[in-house]
Amino acid sequence: MARGKLRIYLGVAPGVGKTYDMLSEAHRRLERGTDVVVAFVECHGRPRTEVLLHGLEIIPRRELAHRGAGLTEMDLDAVLTRAPAVALVDELAHTNVPGSRNAKRWQDIEELLDAGITVISTVNIQHLESLTDVVESITGVRQRETVPDEVVRRADQIELVDMSPQALRRRLAHGNVYAADRIDAALSNYFRPGNLTALRELALLWTADRVDEYLQQYRAEKGISSPWPARERILVGLTGGPEGRTLIRRATRIAAKGSGSEILAVYVSRSDGLTSASPEELAVQRTLVEDLGGTFHTVVGDDVPEALLDFARGVNASQIVLGISRRRTWQYVLGPGVGATVARESGPDIDVHIVTHEHAAKGRGLPSARGARLGRARIVAGWLTGTAGPALLTLLLAAAGPGLGLANEMLLFLTLTVAAALLGGLLPAVTSAVVGSLLLNYFFTAPTHTWTISDPQNVLAIVIFVVVGIAVASVVDLAARRTHQAARLRSEAEILSHLAGSVLRSPAQREEGTELTALLESVRQTFGMESASLLERTEARGRWNCADSVGPDPATRPDDADVDVPAAETTTLALRGRVLPAEDRRVLGAFAAQAAVFLERRRLIGEAERARRLEETDRIRTALLAAVSHDLRTPLAAVKAAVSSLRSDDVAWSDADEAELLAAIEQGADRLDHLIGNLLDMSRLQTGAVVPLMRETDLDEVVPLALRGVPESAVTLDIPETLPMVTADRGLLERVVANVVENAVKYSPDGSRVLLAASAFGDRVELRTVDRGPGVPDADKERIFEPFQRQGDAPRGDGVGLGLAVARGFAEAMGSTLTAEDTPSGGLTMVLTLATAPGRPVARPDLPAETTS
Repeated sequence: MARGKLRIYLGVAPGVGKTYDMLSEAHRRLERGTDVVVAFVECHGRPRTEVLLHGLEIIPRRELAHRGAGLTEMDLDAVLTRAPAVALVDELAHTNVPGSRNAKRWQDIEELLDAGITVISTVNIQHLESLTDVVESITGVRQRETVPDEVVRRADQIELVDMSPQALRRRLAHGNVYAADRIDAALSNYFRPGNLTALRELALLWTADRVDEYLQQYRAEKGISSPWPARERILVGLTGGPEGRTLIRRATRIAAKGSGSEILAVYVSRSDGLTSASPEELAVQRTLVEDLGGTFHTVVGDDVPEALLDFARGVNASQIVLGISRRRTWQYVLGPGVGATVARESGPDIDVHIVTHEHAAKGRGLPSARGARLGRARIVAGWLTGTAGPALLTLLLAAAGPGLGLANEMLLFLTLTVAAALLGGLLPAVTSAVVGSLLLNYFFTAPTHTWTISDPQNVLAIVIFVVVGIAVASVVDLAARRTHQAARLRSEAEILSHLAGSVLRSPAQREEGTELTALLESVRQTFGMESASLLERTEARGRWNCADSVGPDPATRPDDADVDVPAAETTTLALRGRVLPAEDRRVLGAFAAQAAVFLERRRLIGEAERARRLEETDRIRTALLAAVSHDLRTPLAAVKAAVSSLRSDDVAWSDADEAELLAAIEQGADRLDHLIGNLLDMSRLQTGAVVPLMRETDLDEVVPLALRGVPESAVTLDIPETLPMVTADRGLLERVVANVVENAVKYSPDGSRVLLAASAFGDRVELRTVDRGPGVPDADKERIFEPFQRQGDAPRGDGVGLGLAVARGFAEAMGSTLTAEDTPSGGLTMVLTLATAPGRPVARPDLPAETTS
């Protein structure tokens, strides 16, 4: 039975209309007489989508019980029994209810395809397995349901369902995606313009790559070798010379003139390993092209123009950028050069740009190595020249007669020996010299046709002939061995450059301080060792400390290592596993020196971090003194004035006056308590003394306690009873909520209530504090969480500006986050994100609805 076809509607985000388009396609096929059934379609309560189900045959769903709840899934057996031509199966990445035959819905679809049923399905870009981490970093939502990229790539047809962020947000605002009570939260959370734009770009790029794969596959199947300029691919030919940077920048400017262009830098390395390229310059050019968004490639080929054109046609390149030759004028006698050859052989499908530069016609600077290890063809030619050549030369000289003389005849045989040496090396040349001397003796040295030599000078001439022939052969053989050594050195240099460059180019490793560990791991893998460690000698004589190590059972002393190489005056690189030859130790020494540099850099980073903390502490201390000088003095002065008035015997205070003065004392004391509490909390955060006691916590119990400091009429609570419990420190959580709500009440206009709402999103709970105040500009949304910051024209005496700083510090101590967002209708929304308690049922995320089962 022929396998069914798979068609997938790939959406850039929830709500763009994947299911709607799938159902529309089903009606078109039904009108053409195709047998179409609905195996599983989820409409998410959208009326316009539900209308399209009318007129289609729907396979009843299978009911399953899970944790006391009744759930429905696609009835796979019923669909297989019905055996339609086309089945609609929504939500490709869906996870089936435990107890189903397959764990994932895409596995159900595989069974349908194997049964010969064509399947039309849907999936959003955020559900692709390879993009999970990227999507989480963009949206903050971890996708629990994913589908392997290969499943989607194997689809016979992929149709992108696209929509601009503005249009999707309008569709959401009009109530075409979610219910009215979820629109504001959706617009301010998952469906922010930046999120949608990033998801759209991911979908377009992924689809473009897939289209390119289809194109390459089609060209391969049809045997099409000429490039199709469907996308501008600009190939830069590099020689390792100083002009490479100019060529890369020129190619970048060409690519900038059109959207979607790619830059591919290519260096052709000769198979013998010898080249005039500078490894340092190639490393710089690799970094430059990667920084400009291109890719660097190395191909092996002795014919540079042919290798460049083969690579260009293989990647479907449309343009090639080459530099004008650095060869001098007289060198063109040897050939037209790479640029002219590529331009001549490229054909009409590839444009070749020859770019001038300041190094043109100034010579290569490094000699072009022509020597190489002798190949099979040269060795065969050498043996033929050394054995058959003397015999042929003898026949020619015999036919010419004795008029040339012995000296000229010896020179001719010597020339043949030199040719054999140049072609085949030592042994063919020695053979040629021996055979030639015997033939000279027998046919051309008196008395002829005998092996005796009557003239002693002829004996000396023949001996010199043999010695010269062997000497020339030795020189050629030595050149071949030197070439082999140069190739090995070149290989070692490329390995060292590649490994060191891969470590140095990782900004994440530099930030995390793991570059030394990565380098040691590269050393261990490159040289095939069991473990690698960097040892440092302390002031105590003979004592060694392990600065870093990789692999099992690393050496702790140089004496315990199989290989130890000094890295610096007090550091040594120690390896365990096997003894390395001397030629490998040379490369290992370079790794050891780099490891010492990384160790010193790690120390400098630590010292810089300590200096930064000291500077931050000094800054906070200065700001604290400035704040205390006024903000603590004001309530103290008010309390002192009220107490002095009450103790005065000069004035007879009424009961109302005494109550007012006592209220002023109480208010001042409360302000002092609040200020001192925030100062102490900030001090605990700065010293790292906050150790949260994490446990299951119910927001219904904590939030009311946090609102004791604000008027009851100032806050509206919206905390669902079904909200899952969170993991938090109850005391710290109470302080966080209290500080955030007090800040919101302070900046809310009179008569406006602050909304405190909680909702569940997958494995997290968001507590949103929404006010209708003046709001905060985007540029200041992070600054308001810094210590001693007041927003706008807030008067002094309203606090020292520590409330939000303490709140964020406590939130981060609990592993939570506190961020500021704009309220859609004006104002500021503080979002506190908490993790749900482990082992508790995870609430179905409110957003986006299409990411849940």
